[in-house]
Amino acid sequence: MHLVTFQSAGRSRIGILDPSSAEITDFSQAAPDLPDTMQSFIALGNAGLTEARLAIKRGTGRVPVSAVRLLAPMPNPRRNILCVGKNYREHARELQSSNVLNDNSGEIIPEVPIFFTKATSSVIGPNEPIPGWLDPESSTDYEGELGVIIGSGGRGITRAEAMRHVYGYTIINDITSRGLQRRHAQWFLGKSLDGYCPMGPALVTVDEVPDIGSSRLQTHVNGELRQQALISELIFDIPTLIEVLSRTMTLETGDIIATGTPAGVGAGFKQPKYLKKGDVVVVTVDRIGRLENAVA
Repeated sequence: MHLVTFQSAGRSRIGILDPSSAEITDFSQAAPDLPDTMQSFIALGNAGLTEARLAIKRGTGRVPVSAVRLLAPMPNPRRNILCVGKNYREHARELQSSNVLNDNSGEIIPEVPIFFTKATSSVIGPNEPIPGWLDPESSTDYEGELGVIIGSGGRGITRAEAMRHVYGYTIINDITSRGLQRRHAQWFLGKSLDGYCPMGPALVTVDEVPDIGSSRLQTHVNGELRQQALISELIFDIPTLIEVLSRTMTLETGDIIATGTPAGVGAGFKQPKYLKKGDVVVVTVDRIGRLENAVA
C-alpha cells in the first residue's frame, strides 16, 4: 500500500494512494473508525492494514490527488529522524576530499555506522519549498535517501529479526547547510534547519517492496542526474542499522531511519554546486515514488 497524509478542506487526513489512477481512498470517508494520523495507524499493525484493504474494496471515499495537498507521510514525527552518515563508499570519499566535515581523522570508510539526528521541525512534504534563505552560509546541499519506517519497536533486535520490525519505506531529502556543518564540526545544526527534511510522497508498506536492495535511488537537480545508486550498495544495510541502533536505545513505532546518501552531492564537486533559489530537486526510488521540492 501507498499510505499518504494529505490536507483537504483545512483538515489533515490519511488514506491510500492508487498510483495508477492518481486517486486516494480517504479513510475519513471509507473507514471512519480508523485513526486520522499515520502514527496511530501504524500502531494498529496488521489489523489496520486489514481494515484498509476492506476500505479499498468498498470503493467509497475516493478523491483525486489533484484536489488535495499531499503532506509528508509522517508530518509530525514523535522523535527526531535517525540518520546515517557516510553510508555509501564513494560518498564517504567525496566528503573526505571536500573536507565539509572539518574532520582530519584520516578515516574515510567507517568501520561502524555513524548516526546523527534531524529535528522533527525540519520535516516538510512533497512540493513544499525548501527555505534555502535560512542558510546563513548560502551552502544548502541535497542528499537523496531511502527512509525506513519502524513498525513494531523494541530493543536488542538481532540482524536476523530486524526486517520484521520494518513497516515500510519513504523518500527523504537530507537537506544540509554545509557551512554550518563545517563551522560547528558536527552534523545536527546544519541538517535541522526548518524545512530541511523533505519527505514523501508516500509511506510504501514493506510487502510492496520485498527486495528493497534492488531499488535504485536517483537525485536530479534541474533535470541533471547528480546521484545514483542501488540500495544494496549501502555499506551498512537496513538490518545492520536496526541491530546497532537497538543495542543502545529502544526503537519505537513510527521511528524514521534515513539510511544515507550516495555520491554526487553538491559539496563533492570541484566547484561546489550548492542549491540556489528556483532550483528543483527530484529524488526517486524505484517502487517507492518521486519526491520533488523547489528552493524558495
